[in-house]
Amino acid sequence: MTMPKRFQFSALAILLGLGAVVGPFAAPAVEAQDRQVPPSREALQFSYAPIVKRATPAVVNVYVRSRVRTSLSPFANDPFFQRFFGGRGGFGLPQERIQQSLGSGVIISPDGVIVTNTHVIKGGSDTQIRVALFDKREYDARIIAQDERTDLAVLKIEKGGNDFPYLQFANSDKLEVGDVVLAIGNPFGVGQTVTSGIISALARTEMAQSDTQVFLQTDAAINPGNSGGALIDMNGKLVGINTMIFSQSGGSVGIGFAIPSNLVRLVADNAIAGRKIERPWLGAQLETVDREKAQLLKLDRVSGAVVMRLTNNSPAARAGLLLGDVIITVDSFDVADAHSVHYRLTTRGIGNTSRLEVIRNGRVVKVDLPLLPAPKPGKDDVRNLSGNHPFDGARVSNILPSVADEFSLDETDGVVIVAVRSGGVASRLDFQPGDVILQVGPDKITDVIMLDEITRKPQRLWSVTIKRGGRTMKLQISG
Repeated sequence: MTMPKRFQFSALAILLGLGAVVGPFAAPAVEAQDRQVPPSREALQFSYAPIVKRATPAVVNVYVRSRVRTSLSPFANDPFFQRFFGGRGGFGLPQERIQQSLGSGVIISPDGVIVTNTHVIKGGSDTQIRVALFDKREYDARIIAQDERTDLAVLKIEKGGNDFPYLQFANSDKLEVGDVVLAIGNPFGVGQTVTSGIISALARTEMAQSDTQVFLQTDAAINPGNSGGALIDMNGKLVGINTMIFSQSGGSVGIGFAIPSNLVRLVADNAIAGRKIERPWLGAQLETVDREKAQLLKLDRVSGAVVMRLTNNSPAARAGLLLGDVIITVDSFDVADAHSVHYRLTTRGIGNTSRLEVIRNGRVVKVDLPLLPAPKPGKDDVRNLSGNHPFDGARVSNILPSVADEFSLDETDGVVIVAVRSGGVASRLDFQPGDVILQVGPDKITDVIMLDEITRKPQRLWSVTIKRGGRTMKLQISG
């Protein structure tokens, strides 16, 4: 799976899959202050083998087989269309084919709960998932949760027992740049492979596709086929799920990215408990501080997230945040951008309180922010659309303050797609959560009820105007 086109002008970012691994020396856990450079040449002869032997049994290959419907698009060769839709999908007559994919996963509990990437298991109808363990045992697995915004999915092995090997979570907030890590996966389908490297950077957000995504960067070699695999520390604990690489050739060039274990644990714990992930509602639109904003606000560094909009009576407003405040830390963690703020609030969790440090008129001010869920939409604010029209399989919502906050929308007109069911027409046409539907035919869309009524009327040609990422486009779609 490739990154959005806006990140491809300089290089190709490739989502990949991997397995789980463990640290180097068979030694007890040590704290950060005990990290040491090897004191001698002899010390360099230590082996990662003891950790690898413990960790590899918990890494699995994930095989996915599904029936997908594709279509040939009359716009497929249009560069503007390709940029808008990320070079994927199309319109036209549907065709059905069998799609097979391979990735990796990590067992995180003795009863066979597995974490992997959503893009590894995402398919069409009749999706079948098979997992193969290191000892060659194979089992069917079912999806118990998947979260598009974090690209994490949670599976459960069917009829496997309660004695599976598994990896424990490490606290990814304890990682430091330079820490040694190992990666395990099945690159290019050659078989389970272990690579070593270091943590190259923390809290990378430049390639994030949602507001809560931050990544660990590593130079441990990871390649296509490793998606969903494990990045582990020298204590043999899971510090991340390998997700993507940045490459011009399609192979590893030492720039790989993993989802931090603290976010993985949050998603997994909610899935196991049968809960849907609820993210705290801030009630404020944040924008990353760039050089222009830093000069305007007279900041001494280009870092942080500035409050650009506040919703009345929202948690942010009640906590005392003001327009123009620049958030620089959350719970004592430095935050370089808006993504990092949302990540910290999400992993802190609803029901808790986060302490923010903000720069206001040149002074540092502390703000205690209660983390509360977004207000629930009313029954007339959301619709699940189905039928013979382009939005079949889309869940749409009126643009409420909480929804605008979630998808960082400036629009007040139209309705927004909040979810897309795999296998529906909307999925095949590559509509995505966050797309704002502005107009259908001659009618400007004011709410979900209006859109629902319009889509009930058959049309030979649908004229649709949508907005994605600040760009507006009109599409002509055959009925």
